[in-house]
Amino acid sequence: MSAKKKKKADLKQINEESFNEEVTYIEEKDVEIIFENEEKIGRKFEKKGPLKKYIDVVKNLFSMLKDYKNGSYREMPWHTIGSVAVVLLYVLNPLDIIPDFIPGFGYIDDAGVLALALKLIQTDFENYMDWRKIKEGKD
Repeated sequence: MSAKKKKKADLKQINEESFNEEVTYIEEKDVEIIFENEEKIGRKFEKKGPLKKYIDVVKNLFSMLKDYKNGSYREMPWHTIGSVAVVLLYVLNPLDIIPDFIPGFGYIDDAGVLALALKLIQTDFENYMDWRKIKEGKD
C-alpha cells in the first residue's frame, strides 16, 4: 500500500473501524498488485481449511475488480473496491496476524478479514452479482 501513509491502521484488531481505516490507503497501484498475484491468492483458497469455502466468492471478487477496472461495471463506490483490495492484499501477505505457515490456524485470520469485508460490502456485492446474472443472460 502507499508509502505516503502517515499512520497505517492496525489490523491486529480485526474490526470494522481498523478495516475501514485501512481502506482509505488503497490506491490504483494496489489493485494492480492484486491482479499480478491473482494466481497466488487463488491457490490459498484452493487449499483445505477455513478459506476453501470462500473460493467462489473470491473468484467473484476478482471479477468485480476486473469489471470495475475495465469500466463495464462502475455502480459501486471506491470504498467497496478498496475493501476488496484490502482483504485480497491481506490474504496475500503470509505474515499477518496469524502467519499462514502455522498448520491448522494460519488462515483463520484471513477468513475473518474476508468475512468482515463481505459484511461491509454486502449490498454492493449482491448488486454486482445480480448485474452479472443479467449480463450473462444476455450473452
